[in-house]
Amino acid sequence: MMKTIGLLGGMSWESTIEYYRLLNETVKAELGGLHSAKIVMVSVDFEEIVALKHEGDWDKIGQLLAAAAAKLEGAGADCLLLATNTMHKVAEAIALSTSLPLIHIADATAVEIKQSRIKRIGLLGTRFTMEESFYKDRLIHQHGLAVQVPNDEDRRFVHNVIYDELCLGKIRPVSRDRFCEIIARLVASGAEAVVLGCTEISLLVHPEDSVVPLFDTTAIHAIAAAKWAIAA
Repeated sequence: MMKTIGLLGGMSWESTIEYYRLLNETVKAELGGLHSAKIVMVSVDFEEIVALKHEGDWDKIGQLLAAAAAKLEGAGADCLLLATNTMHKVAEAIALSTSLPLIHIADATAVEIKQSRIKRIGLLGTRFTMEESFYKDRLIHQHGLAVQVPNDEDRRFVHNVIYDELCLGKIRPVSRDRFCEIIARLVASGAEAVVLGCTEISLLVHPEDSVVPLFDTTAIHAIAAAKWAIAA
């Protein structure tokens, strides 16, 4: 029997919509007919989370998301799916709040990368994801990948576009052009592929925008969870 996915979303809701669509499309593709994914969801107020990030209060963020995860378990979820890359910074606190398995976005992405026999990747995301260890180190130490990130100026640009445009549903061609330039610089410095390590970036950048493979973490994460729910 298909398991129920506990979707922790709203960070931002723009990308959470994509998760819901991809989860259901994957189940339909796998099972056919009128099948759809079994999902329970808690969607948080992203403004509250962003304010705490600006204050550097990650402990409080962990507490808020852990409480949301506990609600998902109480609603009958069989796993946790945290619909954001950056908030995996507090994945441990979330996982400890329930007895449910957490399908980690970096692990699902690394599996896809390694299946493609790629060793060196460029990483795009929020500045937290690009600059801190919680994400990069998992890819490096647990999965044996070499990870490079853009330069300081490019990291600032990517971070600002995510929060000031993509999370607000603004898709600007000029920003896409700059992202393509940033991707090209990563490729020129040795990246064999680029990870779109923020769940909103795939709203802006598409496979045809790059000469190397782009790993869309939103799609990878959602598809992995849907297949887990079917196979579990």
